[in-house]
Amino acid sequence: MKLKYRIEKEAKAHFLYLTGDLIGDDIGPKLVEFVSDAVNDKVMVFVVDLSEVRYISSSGIGLLITMLTKMRNAGGDVYLTTPSEHVKKLLIITKLNNIFTVFPTMEEAKLKLK
Repeated sequence: MKLKYRIEKEAKAHFLYLTGDLIGDDIGPKLVEFVSDAVNDKVMVFVVDLSEVRYISSSGIGLLITMLTKMRNAGGDVYLTTPSEHVKKLLIITKLNNIFTVFPTMEEAKLKLK
């Protein structure tokens, strides 16, 4: 399933909602560009909603790490929210759950980040 996305920009954070398979295809560079734009706009919080992501490939994992690295190098952070059971297991197996802060819901992330 081809990845689709929607982004919401707020003053202190940008929220990226993904739907489909995160496989680092032609949309990958666009997602990294969103993080670069956030950094340029002095927004230091980027939240990625994974509730509608059913599969993440190794390239997709690399994409998430690239986004995180860009944001942390600028003094910010990338947070993940609402991973499905399959994605949650992948985050544990790859130990990305120790690198990313993962919130159970987008609402909880928004509350914690205010």
